[in-house]
Amino acid sequence: MDIQKYFRGNWRSPETFLILMAVAMPLSFSTWMALINNFALERAAFTGVEIGILQSLREIPGFLAFAVVFLLLLMREQTLGLVSLLLLGIGTAITGALPSVVGLYATTVLMSLGFHYYETIRQSLVLQWISKEEAPHFMGQLIAVGSFSGLVSFALIWFGIDRGGLDMVWVYAIGGGSTIGITLLCWAAFPRFPEKVEQHKKLFMRSRYWLYYLITFMAGARRQIFVVFAGFLMVEKFGFSVSAITLMFLVNGGLNMYVAPKIGKLIARWGERRALTFEYIGLIGVFVTYAFVDTAWIAVVLYIIDHMFFSMAIAIKTYFQKIADPADMAAQAGVAFSINHIAAVVIPAAFGFLWLLSPSYVFLAGAGMSVLSLVLVRLIPENPSHENVAVIGPYRLAVNAAE
Repeated sequence: MDIQKYFRGNWRSPETFLILMAVAMPLSFSTWMALINNFALERAAFTGVEIGILQSLREIPGFLAFAVVFLLLLMREQTLGLVSLLLLGIGTAITGALPSVVGLYATTVLMSLGFHYYETIRQSLVLQWISKEEAPHFMGQLIAVGSFSGLVSFALIWFGIDRGGLDMVWVYAIGGGSTIGITLLCWAAFPRFPEKVEQHKKLFMRSRYWLYYLITFMAGARRQIFVVFAGFLMVEKFGFSVSAITLMFLVNGGLNMYVAPKIGKLIARWGERRALTFEYIGLIGVFVTYAFVDTAWIAVVLYIIDHMFFSMAIAIKTYFQKIADPADMAAQAGVAFSINHIAAVVIPAAFGFLWLLSPSYVFLAGAGMSVLSLVLVRLIPENPSHENVAVIGPYRLAVNAAE
């Protein structure tokens, strides 16, 4: 990671601000993700149905991310990003103190509200503050920074629980408290950065972004298969402990620190169409194998490969950056997150019942989603721009950018 340059000289820059926020977020979210399956099973007696409902509730704030544009009438994007991080930290910190079905549902919604609104604002700020040429690599660097932060979190969880006998209640409190501390530091240490382009502060969709909307919708649908059920498979089918899950996350974080910046550079060199094609061909194979896996170490390898593919999602964002009006970034970030979470609100709960019939059906459905996504990303032009947003038909006819 070549991020040291942002901390030299005048380190109070937008880039450094984004990096520190990227450090703060995983300290809470990684803690929540690492513990939630075991905590829910051991302390609240969850089954696949309850975990599916919990994950659907977790996605409701993502579905409501379009409300960001209305909050921007009350506060600046930078301020809203910090407020969102505080909510994420608070929701995580109190999770362990409420080990019941209702308690976990409530803290999950609070944590998720902070997480999804932070992610919406972060995407908007990166696309506004970072140039089109630098955006793929910088986004890869942010993923690497977040992976390092998550790595630290997972290491502390593993040592605290496995070696130190620390109760999960305290692990949640420490993870959430760390996010709160870094957020307050960012609030006090950084100036309020001016907007390069004044953003639209109303809710709207543009017909010329139709392909971006569809790809975003399908990405949200298939992501839920991984986020909700891949980890649950490890606990329910293979009996993974908190320590085993945390070690798996440690490997993921270590690999992402190395791989994510390189994926960012690869996207800049390959282009969005080729990179996303590679991702979805790989995901079809991963999900089909998930459906029939009976060996724990193979499931772990699939989990790691699946997780690394998430870095390819940078290409969806840079595709939008190339075709969009600069004044649309904030509003469309909220719209995109809402579209991304339409399926996410439904799939975890609905597929929780499908899981009871057979986990294989869930992962085969994920393979089908990946096939449809592959068809859509092949419509992305080789060189997307404001005037060239998609290609259709056997002759790859360009679609004009006009409304």
